[in-house]
Amino acid sequence: MMPDIFSSFDPYMYNTLFPSNTLFIITNTALVLLLQAGYWMINTRQSTFIVPLKTTIFTQLSRTFSYQLKGSSSIISSTFIMLIMINLMGMIPYTFSTSSHLIFTLALGFPMWLSFILSSSSFSPKKTVAHLLPDGAPDWLNPFLVIIETTSIMVRPLTLSFRLAANMSAGHIVLSLVGIYCASAWFTSTFGTLMLVMTTLGYVLFEFAICLIQAYIFCLLLSLYSDDHAH
Repeated sequence: MMPDIFSSFDPYMYNTLFPSNTLFIITNTALVLLLQAGYWMINTRQSTFIVPLKTTIFTQLSRTFSYQLKGSSSIISSTFIMLIMINLMGMIPYTFSTSSHLIFTLALGFPMWLSFILSSSSFSPKKTVAHLLPDGAPDWLNPFLVIIETTSIMVRPLTLSFRLAANMSAGHIVLSLVGIYCASAWFTSTFGTLMLVMTTLGYVLFEFAICLIQAYIFCLLLSLYSDDHAH
């Protein structure tokens, strides 16, 4: 039993029933299954699940400049599928949701954002600096616009990482609270217990949808950040 609600952020609380290295074992096994699915001549269950996801993310990437950056589409689409797998694995009872930890999201979002910045700066430094100043702005406002635009670009990895971690952790906290209230009402009110169980089932389905949506939003923002790349 958890001593408080914030224990859901501690991965060592789950070591008794679900070792910490089990996540990496499951991830590696899933990646092997995904890789071997491409060797079959007919559609398998893995390909039936993966192909619609790949089609969805590639459709979005084709609308942005990331589709013209070599290797960018493959990296973002792989990140999209990996985030979906990690988010869904966080829904398994007595497991730690890795994507709800800020260390994981920062380690994933910051290098990808920095790669776009370094690539744009090395490709065309003048155009990269020119993006900091909008066209047609008055001269007296130019210094402030440069500072504001620079700040907005610098906070992108933070907002990208905090959005994913906050949304995933909030859903698990709500599920924990509903489960605690459901266990408390088990011996006091039959009607209240049934209502809480139905609410929990509905929110679990909603949380599964959140796992897919947050992975898509994370990769969507990455693709939109690539539009600032110097052409």
